[in-house]
Amino acid sequence: MSNFLSNTKRTWDVLLIGGASGAGKTSISYRIAQYFGVGITEVDDFQEMLLRMTTPEQQPALHYWDTHPEAANLPAEKILEQGFELRAVLNEGLIAVIANHLESRTPIVLEGDFILPMLATREAYGDEPNNGRVKAIFLMEPDVIQLQRNFLQREPAEGEQVKRAEVSWLYDRWLMQETTRLGVPTVLARPWEDVFERALAAIG
Repeated sequence: MSNFLSNTKRTWDVLLIGGASGAGKTSISYRIAQYFGVGITEVDDFQEMLLRMTTPEQQPALHYWDTHPEAANLPAEKILEQGFELRAVLNEGLIAVIANHLESRTPIVLEGDFILPMLATREAYGDEPNNGRVKAIFLMEPDVIQLQRNFLQREPAEGEQVKRAEVSWLYDRWLMQETTRLGVPTVLARPWEDVFERALAAIG
């Protein structure tokens, strides 16, 4: 699918694209945003902004890795647990971002591994009802070795990043359970050749 049209029919105003780090979300998200002719924002940008605008006392979860450098030695399971605290903080802020886009009817794609499935299933965002205007898909990569390869290809200077891949794999497993529970669509990252078409089908 090579022609990207700004008037392509869509039924949503906000599309959330989540998944574990290293699954390939960013690449597919920009293609989807271009296809629908809408803006895109990476949730990582909100994290960076909030880090600059807050203190560790105000937002300890946001500043955890700066204030606890020794945490890199924690087991992957413990690192994943800490990540949920950060996701909870960011998802609370994302509710306001989504509400703003629903109110202004300005469509947007929000992409990032901080997005939780429950964010797409809310009945309302502030005073703005969902009514199907917020959709989500989650990109899944169930192979920890593939995640490790993806990190190595993306950031070769960082080395193999075995633990990082393990954390992503654990999060992928949790996401599969949670998306199934909530009925949120998922898309397997591979085969990569047709993931774009499969993602569009999942969006509906």
